[in-house]
Amino acid sequence: MSGTSGVACKFHPDAPLIEDYRAGDQICSECGLVVGDRVIDVGSEWRTFSSESGGEDKSRVGGAENTLLGSSDLSTIIGPGTGGASFSADGKAMYNNRPTVSSSDRTLMNAFRTISNMSDRINLPRTIIDRANNLFKMVSDGKNLKGRANDAIAAACLYIACRQEGVPRTFKEIVAVSTISKKEIGRCFKLILKAHDTSVDLITTGDFMSRFCGTLSLARDVQKAATSIAKKAVDLDIVPGRSPISVAAAAIYMASQASDDKRTQREIADIAGVADVTIRQSYKLMLPRAAELFPQDFKFTTPIENLPQN
Repeated sequence: MSGTSGVACKFHPDAPLIEDYRAGDQICSECGLVVGDRVIDVGSEWRTFSSESGGEDKSRVGGAENTLLGSSDLSTIIGPGTGGASFSADGKAMYNNRPTVSSSDRTLMNAFRTISNMSDRINLPRTIIDRANNLFKMVSDGKNLKGRANDAIAAACLYIACRQEGVPRTFKEIVAVSTISKKEIGRCFKLILKAHDTSVDLITTGDFMSRFCGTLSLARDVQKAATSIAKKAVDLDIVPGRSPISVAAAAIYMASQASDDKRTQREIADIAGVADVTIRQSYKLMLPRAAELFPQDFKFTTPIENLPQN
């Protein structure tokens, strides 16, 4: 019983009301007059996981709709029969669930699951996952990458989505969370760009600098110096043909060695995903012109002439 504000029996205004949740009615307890209908059931929704409820699924709603699937993710599940009318004379169930998901939708669902798992392992946001899912759907509909492993296509789509969203990841980072080789992901990446007229911005040293320095726990002034060194090195064409990742790693090494917050080439190489020798080669190209690369307001702990020679 409950007295509901704003609703009352016109014959017995002070009488408590009875709420019939099954019918959705409010009834006067004195005369039985229905004074309100369509009462909303504010009770919690039943939730079941796997078959822990003994085969009875009390959920009244399905999963979230996925517009990327051809069937809009709508399906009907027939519950297990309990009465005699549910079985034939020889004891077989008369109503069975048949596979309602098409093969193309099943492929998409598996790919979306793979993309989600990879993204979770490297802490990528939902916007990147959605972009990668849309890209995989476009590739799947285009049928231009037949014969390629779906996991490789999914990894390539995630790599492209990261670059398009302005938070690029290296190939090695994507390879580390997938089961596909770097070469195969690279092939799919090039094929997707060519077949679907998809563009990605060129990666720069600044795309990785903040993340690498943050992971290395470097001070703000060291990060600022490393960013300046890398940018000027590229602008002055001191490191021609070197990848932005190796240039960024070499700039971090140079800036840290000039400060009191020093890092070794091995520490930086582990974070950047490049070899020690790669950092060393870029560093050697930059060292002769180090005076031009450091920002004017940088406070040297180690003078330029005392920086490591390799």
